[in-house]
Amino acid sequence: MSGLVYLGCLLVGIGCMLLIDRRFGLFFWRSPAAAALVTAAGVTFLLLWDAAGIAAGIFLRGQAQIASGIVLAPELPLEEPVFLVFLVLCTMVLYTGSARLLEARRERGGR
Repeated sequence: MSGLVYLGCLLVGIGCMLLIDRRFGLFFWRSPAAAALVTAAGVTFLLLWDAAGIAAGIFLRGQAQIASGIVLAPELPLEEPVFLVFLVLCTMVLYTGSARLLEARRERGGR
């Protein structure tokens, strides 16, 4: 059971990001197709980055008790692509939220 703690936390984090996104209509709730494409491109790029790091011997899988222990490839745990989805989603929610705040400030005449 404790082997799924990290994966569970990542899924809860993704759920929370999607709730923020839904509340403010920032990313997936603004343009679902574009958001899916950006998420897929970001995760693919980061997985290729991981593969390069693994091939170079830079990225290694740890032996954490809270990880599932399931590996998709050598040194690539199941949690990695889920983390990358969370990372891309979090980045895009922060980016689109910041852009919206700056636009609202500009429209009010602020700097």
